[in-house]
Formats: sequence, structure tokens, C-alpha cells
Amino acid sequence: MPVSAQVLRHAADRPHHPAVRGRSGELTYAELAARIAGAARRLSDLLGRTAPPPAVRPTATIPPPADRPTPTVPPPADRPTASAPPPSGPEAGRRPLVAVSLDDPIELLVAVLAADLAGAMPLVCDPSWGPERRALVMRAVPVDASIDAPLPAPPVSPPPTSGAAAPDDPAWACFSSGSTGRPRAVVRTRASWTASFPHLDRLTGIGPDDVVLVPGPLVSSLYAFAAVHTLATGATAVLPGRWSPADLAADLAEATVVHLVPHRLPAVLDALGRTASPLRTAVIGGAALPGGARERAAAAGVHVVAYYGATELSFVAVDADGAGLRPFPGTDIEVRVPRGQRLGEVWARSPWLSQGYLAGATGPLRVDDAGWMSVGDLAEPYRPGEVLRLRGRGDGAIQTGGATVVPEDVEEVLRGVPGVGDLVVVGSPHPYLGSVVTAVLETRDAAPPPRARLEAAARSGLDTAQRPRRWYAVPELPRTPTGKPARGLVATRLADGDPGLRRLG
Repeated sequence: MPVSAQVLRHAADRPHHPAVRGRSGELTYAELAARIAGAARRLSDLLGRTAPPPAVRPTATIPPPADRPTPTVPPPADRPTASAPPPSGPEAGRRPLVAVSLDDPIELLVAVLAADLAGAMPLVCDPSWGPERRALVMRAVPVDASIDAPLPAPPVSPPPTSGAAAPDDPAWACFSSGSTGRPRAVVRTRASWTASFPHLDRLTGIGPDDVVLVPGPLVSSLYAFAAVHTLATGATAVLPGRWSPADLAADLAEATVVHLVPHRLPAVLDALGRTASPLRTAVIGGAALPGGARERAAAAGVHVVAYYGATELSFVAVDADGAGLRPFPGTDIEVRVPRGQRLGEVWARSPWLSQGYLAGATGPLRVDDAGWMSVGDLAEPYRPGEVLRLRGRGDGAIQTGGATVVPEDVEEVLRGVPGVGDLVVVGSPHPYLGSVVTAVLETRDAAPPPRARLEAAARSGLDTAQRPRRWYAVPELPRTPTGKPARGLVATRLADGDPGLRRLG
């Protein structure tokens, strides 16, 4: 996915064209290329290498290396942490893994593209993680270096000798939504995203003269894709770093394209009524669009291109005209409906699929012998040429505001709260977010823990999207014949307003 080579080409062809603009300032393509080259030189020195190893062929999951200690050198205040040079033996063939944890989106992009230029694979981490959470995650993945401060560049810094970039290089990794103590870093080859860029260009009309607003954190694969696609195209990326309603009108002032999750589109359309903006296209990924949003956008002169996918699958289907989701170019879709069932699981096969999870982590991704992948999304029966009609997740995963939350991850954290026995986490319908995370605690004869204690545990152990917004208590959870909590029955009782579920204040 990283596009360092494209940025260097744009710097040669259009050196003074704005590349990135954020709260911390603006860089032209020439300035961005110089920053990337200098940072890559610095990172190569720290890693003790000048060229990447041979490409690793895609597999369903990337196994962890043999257990080994990862010695680190305490860095000076302005230097990243780096491990010792990569060892020889079984690990020698993999690209070094560089964890990038920077709050400023421009600095994050510089570090990510520098890692790519240096022949390493960037792993994008959430800078909001506390020290304990960060240490837990880093122990679970084979990190060779960590960048948590901008990489200083030497005064003269030609690019390192990194060799030719191969399409099959594992070139990018980030944590899927809902990662907790069991981190799931999804690994992508270079071509699994960059080869899809021309298709997105044709669907959206994005070109080198566009100004593309990316109003979210780059730790999200949706927003990270939007940013690097913009740079590959040679356009200008506006990167505020996080959603800011107060700054939205100013951010839209020059934007011709915006990438969003569905529930943000109404706010963008509201802002267009308060400012003059050349916005013509909104690229929407995630849950279904709010009712009437496409029609309202059209009235404002904004063309909506909506797509369905997942961090593990990338693009699966796209709706560029409001007629419904159809396979993204190059993608085959199957909906496998079990006998006697009304819905089936969506399976996809395409060049855009990921390699799987880093370090052998488990998650919703499944791969069959023919190269089809699924994350458990449900849909109505489908035949080629028809519209794909999605109907949620079969594994109980919760789609909330464009993020995917795995209930078991939330339950694992909350079970550590004193006074919590068993519990179930489900999604409750929400008009804008699709669903909100809801926790239902089994109390039996005891009083549940105070809500403040539960929320404190959620803040310390869960990402923002994972934290329950609604809390309930019930004397006894419904259970399956094997004794497991019946998640589907709990969700049904919530939807029916069952008075036996008591809302925690």
C-alpha cells in the first residue's frame, strides 16, 4: 500500500504542487519527498540494513518468528526506538516490521512512506494507547523498530538503496477495528491496494488536480487508504487527523472530494450550506447510508460513491449510482446460504484480499482452499449480475460508525471488572451509527458494579469504538443448550424492549 515511489515521481514532475495539508502546516511534493528520503535514510541506519529482503509470498496468515528477545536501545529524546539488526536464520527473509505511532497525520505519513522506502513494513498503531496497552500489543507482534516521534533527517539525505519494490511485498499492516489484548494486525501486499487505485480513479473521477479531504485518523484503514491513494494520484490530501465539526466548514473550503464513513455525510452536507465549497464527490465506506442521504447529496451537487468491504478484504462491492452494490472491479462474490436458511455468508475472491493476520492472530477472517475469503458478513441469496443485499454480521460483530467491533474482545475486558460475572455484548440499533455497543450483565442475586466503574474499565482497556454506550442488567442470561449465553436472544429481547432488562444509570 505505501506509495513512496509515486511520491518521488510526483516530486520530480510537480515539485511545487501541494501534497499534504494539516493542522501543523503544508508540504509540497518536493518537500514531502525530501522528508521521506531523509527519514528513510535515518531508519535504514537504525535498522542496520540498506536493502529489503526478497518478497514474501501471500499466505492466509503470517506466522510469528521463533521466540526471541527483542533488545532495544534507549533512544535520545528526539530519536525513535530501534531494535538490534535483524537476525539471521528463519527470520532473515521477512521485511523488518516498524511500528509507527504518531498523532500528527503528516508525520505519520512521512514515517510510513519512509519505512516503505527503506524496505521495511510499517505497522500503523493508535497513538492514543496508554503505556500498558502499547506494551501488551508490542509483545504480541515481531516489531523490529518503533517510531513514536518524528524521524529527524540528516542535512543531506539521498534515498537509501532499497531495491525494486515488488507487488507481492508485504508493504503495510494496521490493526483491524476492535483489537484489544488479542491484537489483530492485518497485513497487505503492495499490489493488494495500489493495483486497485486505477479502478477507484475511474469510479470517482479523482485526479491530480483534486483536493481530497480525509477527516479521520489514519489508524483507520479507510482513512489510511484515502490518504495514500490521494498521494499516488498526485492530488492534495487535507489531513486534519480527526473529525472536528467546528473546523469542518474550513476544511471543506477547497475540497473537491471527501472520504467518509456513512454517519458523517449529513454533517458534511450541513456544512456545505454554511460555506462555499467545490465539493463534487463523497466516497463512503462502511455501513449503509442514512436514509435520504444520497438524494440530499445529489441536490447539493455531490456525487456519492459508496462501497462495502473490510480491512481484511479491501473492496468487495461498490454502488456508484444509487442502484445498489455490485462487485468491485476484479472481484468475484459468492453468498453461501446453508440449506434451510434465508441468509448466507458473503465470500470474496479478488486481487485486493489481505495476507491475513500478523503473528498468527485469530479473528473473523476465514480462507478456503480455492482462495475465497470471508469475515462472516451476511447477505440475501446472490447471483452474478444481481445487487448484493447485505444483512449484517453472522458472528455477532457490531458495525458502529464504520468500525467493526468483535463482542468477545469487549467481554474479555469487562469480565476483569470486580463484581462482573457473565455478560453479553451486542449491538443496539442507532439511526446514524448503524449500531452502538451494548453490554448486558448477568447479576443473579447480586448488585451489578457501579456504571462508573464499568466505564472506567472500558476507557482503560478498550478503543473508543469498542466502549459500550448502553448498559443493562438481567438476573439470568438466556443460554444455548450447551450453556453458552444466547447472544441472538439477548439482542432480540433488547430490540423488543423486554422489561426484564434493567438499564443501568
